[in-house]
Amino acid sequence: MFDPIHHTLRITYFVLWSVVFASQAGVPIPATLFLLAAGALSRAGALNPLFVLGVSLLGCLGADLIWFEAGRRWGDQIVRILCSFSRDPHHTAKRVHEVFHRWGLRSLLLSKFVPGLGGVTPPLAATEGSRRTAFLAYDAVGSLLWSATYAGLGFLFADSLAAIASSLARFGEVLTFVVGLPLAWYVLWRIWVMGLMLRHLRERRITPVNLHRKMVSGERFAIIDLLDFEDNPGRQVGIAGAFRMDPARLRKRLQVIVPEGLGVVLYCSSSCELASARVAVAMKKRGISNVWVLEGGMNAWEKEGLPVTQQLSTRHEVVARLGIKIIGDDAEDSEPTPIAGRS
Repeated sequence: MFDPIHHTLRITYFVLWSVVFASQAGVPIPATLFLLAAGALSRAGALNPLFVLGVSLLGCLGADLIWFEAGRRWGDQIVRILCSFSRDPHHTAKRVHEVFHRWGLRSLLLSKFVPGLGGVTPPLAATEGSRRTAFLAYDAVGSLLWSATYAGLGFLFADSLAAIASSLARFGEVLTFVVGLPLAWYVLWRIWVMGLMLRHLRERRITPVNLHRKMVSGERFAIIDLLDFEDNPGRQVGIAGAFRMDPARLRKRLQVIVPEGLGVVLYCSSSCELASARVAVAMKKRGISNVWVLEGGMNAWEKEGLPVTQQLSTRHEVVARLGIKIIGDDAEDSEPTPIAGRS
């Protein structure tokens, strides 16, 4: 039988609530391990299983409600910010919207079991116009199901967890070195990347009015439309002369060749310009320094009443105007892929 005294898994209700709340708020803490341990402690009589479920439920609801209210206030910006922390923001944003559009609030019942989905679903539910009471009802059921699953597994396999706990005690320092240091390094790296993006935004922004004035005067720009990242796949309008591309491919897979003296302007629909900033930082690392981010994105461009089009530039049109090439590693990019601009 699992003995909480000998294996030193001292978990209080407050500790469990704090861990679950922090995990659902976005802090990289393995809350499932704490639930497993809490379930095992319940079997040993050190914790009340109903209190374990109740505390975990309150932790989930508290964090999810904060994200829900953030989604109601700031809308799609919150969803895009959360997606931007994933390895592939475009894929993450597309997946969560597809799941929610298909299942609606019912997706909350299982979203916590799916990596990358649980944290984005609450603000997405708000942006989709869900009522707070309905959201809380579905989220409560999903949170209870998630909590009961892992606490229940800990309860059922308490003896196995005891052996694991004993091994962890013997090899704790090794595990701290192997797991803890890479995790800390990853968190610091993400903070550093975010700092680079924010600094780039401050230094390399161009207003819609200024960009339009330069375009009218005949100044040459390559304008890259990143709206494939956005959550409205039916949206087709963009800036005349722009070429639409997937930002994830621009950041990771493609080699970009820009003629000397040609400016590059990136835009997405987000007013916080995170998708554009990520691509701008990646292009700067590859030696392309004359990259600008459209301040306020496509939304700001339209608010200024500037012209839009549904006919973005094609590959052949750009070949005739600009010398930009984007060369990738798949069949689609086996030949040079130009980006459109404005001459």
